[in-house]
Amino acid sequence: MTRRFGSLVAVDNLSFKVMEGEVFGLLGPNGAGKTTTIRMLTCLISPSEGSATVAGYDIKEDAQKIREIVGVLTENPSLYERLSAYENMDFFAEAYNLSDKQEKESRIKELLEFFELWKRRHDKVGKLSRGMKQKLAIARSLVHNPPMLFMDEPTTGLDPEAAKGIRDLIENLSRREKRTILLSTHRLEDAEKLCSRVMIVNKGRKVIVGTPEELRDRITAQPVLKITLKELNQRIIEAVKEVERVREISVNESTAELVVTADDAESATPEVVRNIVHAEGLILSVSILRPTLEDAYLKLVREEQT
Repeated sequence: MTRRFGSLVAVDNLSFKVMEGEVFGLLGPNGAGKTTTIRMLTCLISPSEGSATVAGYDIKEDAQKIREIVGVLTENPSLYERLSAYENMDFFAEAYNLSDKQEKESRIKELLEFFELWKRRHDKVGKLSRGMKQKLAIARSLVHNPPMLFMDEPTTGLDPEAAKGIRDLIENLSRREKRTILLSTHRLEDAEKLCSRVMIVNKGRKVIVGTPEELRDRITAQPVLKITLKELNQRIIEAVKEVERVREISVNESTAELVVTADDAESATPEVVRNIVHAEGLILSVSILRPTLEDAYLKLVREEQT
């Protein structure tokens, strides 16, 4: 798909697949084309060129059908703040043609209980916290039981506790209800914890698609060994240097920490620890530090920009 706004190419010949039942992450900096991509796939706007299918339906020929079967969480909750939580759910259920009263009421209660909002169902939305509004917005997007859910920056603006709560809910949705979820975010923590695969986009173009582990493997940074000691001295440093596989040592004297780069950090660990003990070093902790998804993301985006 390609989408232009005048002379601006917001999405540039973007192509990818999302498998049924997976949580697929759409990653990229602000202005990368993530929201525009979601707006095209949910038939809010049309592509300038190209097309796509969602749950087997063509976004050009079957736009109304796609709008009926997908759930959409926009970056802003899009709720009616003068209505209660229950009234919002009832309004959107009616909009999605849930005409059977018993079925509608049962579905609303099920979702509000699932999102721990049932006791607040009569509260006006304007009085709810940002985290509760986000929960309600997700519940609203699921009221018609859609097979696919599009979520645009679901944890933006939330405090750490509320953001974790939303991540837990998304994970539960994927596991319990087997939803196919396309998650657009610039928060790497969300993607690393939730997504089975991710696609990095930049300036409307695809940079790479893969699992978080595959993206980490694409960067050259190797795992390193981090050792915290009770005290650090030159004798200990020299003992670590004697290990054949050790290539580099970074010393932080204020925290008594060593960061050791070796040909194979895991295999080198026993010998490094043994040499430190022989040098009468008292080890407080030993850990292997691996590249994170954030490391991979930043490196791949920088390479795309150069």
